[in-house]
Amino acid sequence: MVNLSSLSFFHSLRLDSSKNKQFAVIGLGRFGRAVASTLSRQGYDVLCVDSDENRVAQVLSDNIATHARQLDSTQPAALKEAGVFEQDTVIVAIGNYVQESIITTLNVKEGGVSHVVAKASSEVHVKLLKKVGADHVVFPEHECGCALAQSLTRPGILDRFELDPDNSIVEVLVPDQFNGKSIADLQLRNSYGLNLLAVSRDGKFEINPGPSVRLQKGSAMVVIGSNQDINRLPI
Repeated sequence: MVNLSSLSFFHSLRLDSSKNKQFAVIGLGRFGRAVASTLSRQGYDVLCVDSDENRVAQVLSDNIATHARQLDSTQPAALKEAGVFEQDTVIVAIGNYVQESIITTLNVKEGGVSHVVAKASSEVHVKLLKKVGADHVVFPEHECGCALAQSLTRPGILDRFELDPDNSIVEVLVPDQFNGKSIADLQLRNSYGLNLLAVSRDGKFEINPGPSVRLQKGSAMVVIGSNQDINRLPI
């Protein structure tokens, strides 16, 4: 879900996009490795840090990191010596060790890093990370759990992007009742309070489809509206 603090954080990233090319990832568990690997594949410089020598050696052998260092991230001097404070964005991925995560996040912010993203393992952890200055906090286990519950209870919803607690953009399977009907026939705005953004045709999405386009069972459509209205769809 996107909230106002997240919008502010990503807006600041966009403002700094011309120079925002160097990243550090602290903590090389599955989450940290995934972040570092993705950044590396996109061509960014990535400095990887972990207290475990084997994890450090592995990211180097897998060509995930531009540079990698074994160090104790709770020690500001070690972070400074490794060049972490010189990075544009630092991702603190030590989610399962709350004390180390909080101290590391505090160290990185006090070291002058502009953009600090931290992984949390609980709602209390989220609050603590924000208290010590994290610019953006992710809670992947919670987010994945919510997404799984939604997909199990509403299997017709293929994907969901929550704009706020009350409104979403969702990709849904075209309901049986909509099969063969044109967009003009359905009158989604009048009948459901929803706006249609796109429909899939021949494996590709058509954005802002015209009123004569007919929906087909087994294809998908993307709508925006309140969660209450989305739940009224016959899916």
